[in-house]
Parts: sequence; structure tokens; C-alpha cells
Amino acid sequence: QVRLVESGGGLVQPGGSLTLSCVVDGFRFSGAAITWWRPARPKGIEWVSSIYTNGTAYMPDSAKGRFTISRDNAKNIVYLQMNSLKPEDTGVYRCAIGVCIEPTCEFVYQGQGTQVTVSS
Repeated sequence: QVRLVESGGGLVQPGGSLTLSCVVDGFRFSGAAITWWRPARPKGIEWVSSIYTNGTAYMPDSAKGRFTISRDNAKNIVYLQMNSLKPEDTGVYRCAIGVCIEPTCEFVYQGQGTQVTVSS
């Protein structure tokens, strides 16, 4: 059974930082591209960042300079370091096995998500 479990969310003030974690179980982690995303209107999916099997990271312009994605293949974990958070970053952050090539995302498995709230 494949499981993805996110953690690290919480309430943070604008300008603050959070580090999210995604633990993957039951899947050959080293062969998986991992994507962080969140539900958002009106597109439905707001792509946050992806990291491929070779460690190459991709993210939209809205995340560049603020977010860093990394992976630890020995621990089956992907991290998302988020700095300079803004209220519009608020949402349920979910990790998934799969990729986003805008405007399309294709996920094989997903986690339930962790809530991030940016508010003063």
C-alpha cells in the first residue's frame, strides 16, 4: 500500500517560514518525482513545486526565491522550505507522486495534506 504523509503545517505570520515534510511509504522513492500542490480556485490545482528523481527542482514564478524543495532518498522524505510567506499562500498543502507541466498535473498517488495558514 502506497502512503504519502505530510506534516509541518501550521499558523504563521506574513513574512514567516515553515518547512513541510512528505514521507513516502510503499513506493520506490528514488524512482519517483514528487510534487507539492494545493487546491485553489479557479484552477483547481495550484502547483507549488516538483522535484525529479535526479534532484532537479521546478516551481512556478510565484514560488521562486521563496520556496526550496529537496529530497532525502535515504529517508524517503521530500521537504518544502517556505520563506517569506504571504496570506495568499494559505491552503492545504499536499504532496503527490507525479509531476506538473503547466497547465497539467498528473499524479499517481497523493497524501491528505497539511494545513498552512498565513495570517497576522
